[in-house]
Amino acid sequence: MPQPRNLLTGVVSALRPRQWVKNGLVIIAPAAAGQITSGATLRHTAEAFVAFTLAASGLYLINDLRDRAADRLHPTKKFRAIAAGVVPLPLALVLAATLLLGALAISWYAGASGHDLFYVVATYITLTMAYSMALKRQPVIEFAIVASGFFLRALGGAVVSDLYVSSWFLAVTAFAALFLVIGKRTAELKELGNNAGAHRAVLAEYSPEFLRSALTLVASVVVTTYCLWAFDVSPTGLSNVHHRVVLIRLTAVPVVVAILHILRRLERGDGGAPEDLVFSDHTLLVLGLSWAVLFVLGIHA
Repeated sequence: MPQPRNLLTGVVSALRPRQWVKNGLVIIAPAAAGQITSGATLRHTAEAFVAFTLAASGLYLINDLRDRAADRLHPTKKFRAIAAGVVPLPLALVLAATLLLGALAISWYAGASGHDLFYVVATYITLTMAYSMALKRQPVIEFAIVASGFFLRALGGAVVSDLYVSSWFLAVTAFAALFLVIGKRTAELKELGNNAGAHRAVLAEYSPEFLRSALTLVASVVVTTYCLWAFDVSPTGLSNVHHRVVLIRLTAVPVVVAILHILRRLERGDGGAPEDLVFSDHTLLVLGLSWAVLFVLGIHA
């Protein structure tokens, strides 16, 4: 992570555009429901994406403001714009407030009916603020809070278009998010070693053995719930909603292989943040593309 050279590049880097890929989770529910080709659904999904992008960037600024001292002890985070002193603190505060208010305003008016997206985005902001202020120091609880950010994005994509989604879809989203969060903590613990607690206090509460056990447990739940969703023949299950049942059920294969691949990387100590894996791991890119092809063909073929 190179240090920003001027104020403009510093502001852009502080907004963390690389992490905006997470907001793409809003597309999963409309895609699974076979509604993503609808013009109205596309518009509502785009509104949800913008709302979560503004909210997330505002919250990143607040988090970096609070963590600037700890970030200076991290081998790469010390180059973040606020920690490095490139972006002044008053400017960061004004930007954060503007982005958060913009996210709430967009989410209030977005959607097929009511203000459901507003409540989801407001919940996301509230939980993330609580995390930044205090809950990040609570072992295990902080797993759930960070994972809720992924879950709420997927839920936001459903409510903004007034889509009814399967309970198994919600379970898959929640536990897959939890898997990614625990994986990130595992990578941080191995990368930082004895200095882990100085950078992120809660890391001092975890042992490699605990994180390994947690990863195994949650990975098992992800695979189980995904298969239940893909093989579900109820009115909202993938195998009932769409005709290409075999292709839908085959999507379980790249999911399982991807989880095994991530576990292997983490065991070697070269895992990382979800956005880093998305952009840098070619094997995961191929598996993700394979899943997407099977998924799209299963829904629309």
